[in-house]
Amino acid sequence: MENTPLNGDFVVSTRSGILENRHLVNAAVVDASGKILYTLGDPSRITLLRSGAKPVQAVPAVESGALDQFGFEEADLALMCGTHSSEERQVERAKAMLAKSNIKESDLQCGSHPAISPVVNRDWIEKGFTPTQACHACSGNHIGIMVGAKGIGTSIVDYHTLDHPIQARIKSIIEDLTGLRPGEVRLALDGCNIYSPAAPLHSIALMYAAFAQAADDVAKASSSVSPRIRAMARIYNAMVRFPENIAGDGRFCTALIDAYKGALIGKGGGDGCYAIGIRESEETRRLGANGSIGIALKIEDGNYAIMDAVAAEILEQLNIGSTEVRQRFDSFHRGEIKNTMGIVTGELSFLFKLRAA
Repeated sequence: MENTPLNGDFVVSTRSGILENRHLVNAAVVDASGKILYTLGDPSRITLLRSGAKPVQAVPAVESGALDQFGFEEADLALMCGTHSSEERQVERAKAMLAKSNIKESDLQCGSHPAISPVVNRDWIEKGFTPTQACHACSGNHIGIMVGAKGIGTSIVDYHTLDHPIQARIKSIIEDLTGLRPGEVRLALDGCNIYSPAAPLHSIALMYAAFAQAADDVAKASSSVSPRIRAMARIYNAMVRFPENIAGDGRFCTALIDAYKGALIGKGGGDGCYAIGIRESEETRRLGANGSIGIALKIEDGNYAIMDAVAAEILEQLNIGSTEVRQRFDSFHRGEIKNTMGIVTGELSFLFKLRAA
């Protein structure tokens, strides 16, 4: 590599030994008690969760009993937590969810867009198909928020606005799970027209640790488990049972969750935010964790592909899962950069090393 005196918390890409890009990584690894175990960059960086907020946005639908009231399946709950690829089965499930909950497609305030999946997009173009709201990657999430609104006894009208009671309920849950005070969780309008919370990375990691811990607590069948914990465990378990509804074919979230077979959940958000919740195991105890582990990362320049690669590299450095498990999503851990002819044109180098706190 020419003239690259680089070190620190970066991923770099090169072509023929020529530095092309340098991506700063911020990350926090915490346990269920909130203890920070490892860091990269600024672990307190205020970060928008974007679609990483979807599991917590689904809590009111479960906690209120609305999920059962409207006859939703666990696969439906997974779609509420997902950013789907607009695959036919996903769109049909979203439409079925609308019918179950007596919500019209026109009630969805997410708009429409080209599919994340290039395969689906090509098919739409060939057929001259114009996507509707149910085709939006976040349609399941929006349905879940509306179902949550019905569950707490409010109208679905303007469910996406800041002054709607369902948004206040979601914000309150985030404050509860992160330990942040009112006013410390900030909000900004996301690409799908719903409000995204922003919080320090270590707080986001703690929230995901809480989902994994909830799954552990319910599995232990403790009589003291609260309705909130049961709701979060149900969300966690829906995500691990139906990873195909969290993203889709050929995408990182689906490959990651499927590879670990219940040991963790992971969810990406726009512009390079990723969060993972890992259930307690001998591996987490080896790292000094008390209970489950949460990981939250933010790629400073928002690069989505680098986000996937860094999430995989952090799991590699923490030695979570066997080599065989990690190899199942190795294609996202991009050491090689290939062009459209499949020729290797460059490589990624992970310069960062997790620092014990």
